[in-house]
This record gives sequence, structure tokens and C-alpha cells, in this order.
Amino acid sequence: MARTKRTGRRSGNPDTRSEILGAARRLFADEGFESVSMRRIAGEAGVDPSLIHHYFGSKDELFMAAIEIPFDPAPEVAAVLKTGDVADAGERLMHAFVAIWDGPHHEKLLAVVRTSLSKPAMSYVLRQLFEHRIVKAIEDTLGDRVDHIPVRASFIASQVFGLVVARYILKLEPVASLNAGQLAETIGPTIDRYLTMPVEHLTRDS
Repeated sequence: MARTKRTGRRSGNPDTRSEILGAARRLFADEGFESVSMRRIAGEAGVDPSLIHHYFGSKDELFMAAIEIPFDPAPEVAAVLKTGDVADAGERLMHAFVAIWDGPHHEKLLAVVRTSLSKPAMSYVLRQLFEHRIVKAIEDTLGDRVDHIPVRASFIASQVFGLVVARYILKLEPVASLNAGQLAETIGPTIDRYLTMPVEHLTRDS
């Protein structure tokens, strides 16, 4: 069913922020991050575009608020990858992963994952988060040292998201009880392999 087009422009009020977030969620889910402009979101919400900048600053910040992730993972990933060699980045990523998931945002992160597993629109938006923020962070930090980053990042994501489900949702033992050091020692080498293994054959048409 087609949505009713809003008319007129409203100034800021207690409901303006939620109206902008609702419009952003709908458009990001329907059309994707790259295809939606700030002006388009403003039109959908029936507000002046300047109000989006007032409440959220940038399109990236609006996106993070719209999908209700309590923090932006891209700077965390970039900070980890900037230190040390590529060959042992997996261990550092695992330490950072546990620090984030066992930290103050634990319950909120679990809610996001559970929602994405049951709602296709949320899954699509999280995929955009991965493609727009995570992959870009890896490209910005390792682009001069690692090739085929989107392919490698997708394999790393399969490992990390699988770990989230096994450790925090299904609570499979002994994975659920391993500490950061044990996870880093066990899973880190797999991530290292994804970052360094030859993947040219995966990028060719079959």
C-alpha cells in the first residue's frame, strides 16, 4: 500500500526527532543507504532539511540512530586494524569483540541481533551497516596491504556473526564461557587466514 505523502514543512518540536527517525528507517529499509538523500528523508518526514543536521549532524549519524545501534563499530574496527601487523589482526579483533559485547551495550546489541533474525527489513539495514561502515573501515585501514577486501570482510563477518549467535543467543558451551584471551587464541587464526589467504578464485565468474 502506498504511503500518504506528507505536505508542508514543520519546525522542531518534541515529535520531530522521532518523525525523522521513522522516515529514515523506512527509506533506508526500502531503498538502501546510498540511494537516500538527507533532503529525501526530510521530505518524507515533512521537515526542513536543516532540522536533520540539527538533530543528527551527518547522514552517517542519522543512519546509526535510525537502526538503533548503540555505537558506531567502524571506528572500533579501524582502531584495531591500524595497530600491529595484518597477520595477527584476528587476535586483536577478538579482544575488541568481547570487550564490546560484554560491555555496557550488551543488552541493546542482543536486542538488535534478535530483531534482525526475525525481521527481514532489519536484516537488510544491518547488511547496509556492514557494507557501508565496516567494509569501508577495513578498506581505509588495510587497502594498501590487502586485496579483495569486500570478499575477505564477508568471510570475517560469517565468523563474527556466527559467534554472536552461538555465544550470546544460543549460549553454546564451551563457547559461551570462554574469555577474551581464549577466543582470541582459538578464533583469531581463522580471521587471520581470511585476511591473508588467496581469494582471487572467488572473484572470478564461474
